[in-house]
Amino acid sequence: MKEITFRQVLPQVFAQRDDLQSEVWKQELTFEKGKTYLVEADSGQGKSTFCSYVTGYRHDYTGDILFDGKDTKTFKVADWVDLRKQHISHLFQELRLFPELTALENVEIKNNLTGFKTREQIVAWFEQLGIADKLDAKVGRMSFGQQQRVAMIRALVQPFDFLLADEPISHLDDSNSQIMGDIMMQEVKAQGACVIVTSIGKHMNLEYDQIVKL
Repeated sequence: MKEITFRQVLPQVFAQRDDLQSEVWKQELTFEKGKTYLVEADSGQGKSTFCSYVTGYRHDYTGDILFDGKDTKTFKVADWVDLRKQHISHLFQELRLFPELTALENVEIKNNLTGFKTREQIVAWFEQLGIADKLDAKVGRMSFGQQQRVAMIRALVQPFDFLLADEPISHLDDSNSQIMGDIMMQEVKAQGACVIVTSIGKHMNLEYDQIVKL
């Protein structure tokens, strides 16, 4: 997949608003494979909604969202399953980890579906992120910042054309943020992918091709 286009998209919840000052809603905007984007938003402007539209979890909007020119409203469940497995990876703001499983088990659940990375590669990321000692720790007993790093590793153990990173460093210090950004961008570049970072505040210090206001 090479392009994601938002064409005059407006969430139904905003249908009655006439004060939107957005570069995304009610505009035409294309995200291209190989580029890096930052979508900045104030609270309540639809950041989570935007992410849900890209990943196909919500469809409550007017306008069109096109993947390589194909209207996503025509996609069936099987199409979305394939997209999420092979083309779009999502680092969720709320992480969506299994607290009763270990950090490594949370990553392996996804990697077992894709077979994309070796155990050695996964462990190397844990080491780089300073959480190698947490491989066998239950996620529910880890800090949010530690969980955030586990969630990022999980997001990278699949092929993707687009990586959607929602508030990826909100609970990390600058040093860990930089390491996390470096690992993410190494994988993005290796796959020739696009990364879309969303944020309502602190965001990754990357070389963005385009910054848009939601």
